[in-house]
Amino acid sequence: MPPDPLVAGPPDPREIAQLADLRGHVLERIAGACARAKRDPASVTLVAVSKTVEADRLRAAVAAGLTLLGENRVQEAEAKAIAVPGATWHLVGPLQSNKARRALEVFATIESVHSVDLAGRLDRLAGSTTGVPPYPVLLQVNVDRDPAKAGFLPEELEPAVEQLDLHGHLDYRGLMTVGRLVDDPEAARPTFVGLSTLAERLRGSWPRLGLELSMGMTDDFEVAIEEGATIVRIGRALFGHRH
Repeated sequence: MPPDPLVAGPPDPREIAQLADLRGHVLERIAGACARAKRDPASVTLVAVSKTVEADRLRAAVAAGLTLLGENRVQEAEAKAIAVPGATWHLVGPLQSNKARRALEVFATIESVHSVDLAGRLDRLAGSTTGVPPYPVLLQVNVDRDPAKAGFLPEELEPAVEQLDLHGHLDYRGLMTVGRLVDDPEAARPTFVGLSTLAERLRGSWPRLGLELSMGMTDDFEVAIEEGATIVRIGRALFGHRH
């Protein structure tokens, strides 16, 4: 019978050390990209994308300083949140409306609000508890107009602002995008420029939109930082290849 994750022993010190080294290497790369862009490395938040990584390893990750974890699925995160104390969770994958209530309970931030309807549902649910500050979200934009990806099309977002602005229980922290899978990180730069330009234009007419730009993953996060990313979502460079 497998051990109960709630009573599991302390993480393996060797695994903590390995993950701390990997974290340090990623932070060095973040600092290098910030130096090129003349930015403060503290302006970039590292989200360690932990999908399919088992709870034992995530406890070691938290001990190694990787305390902000990103998950793609609500159900997987629910189980891990119980088993991995000390972590804060972001939802970085698609959210179905019927799982919105559970997502609000598990995640500190939902980065993948992809439609006015989903924003409205989250707003109603967030508003059902009195005395709670507005819930942090990012609006997902399908910058590349990829039919396989979710998100507002760039030309749809500005007309949607009037409806989004009715949602007083949401804190619109900024925008997020999922870039193209490319062999050359430079090929992803137009996507990141597109999101940054869109955000700047929107904030000019909608000051309620925050400054966060969540863009860039293991293969291209340095380019994303050069183009203004404030959140990078790193999985493989920390946890290796997963299925």
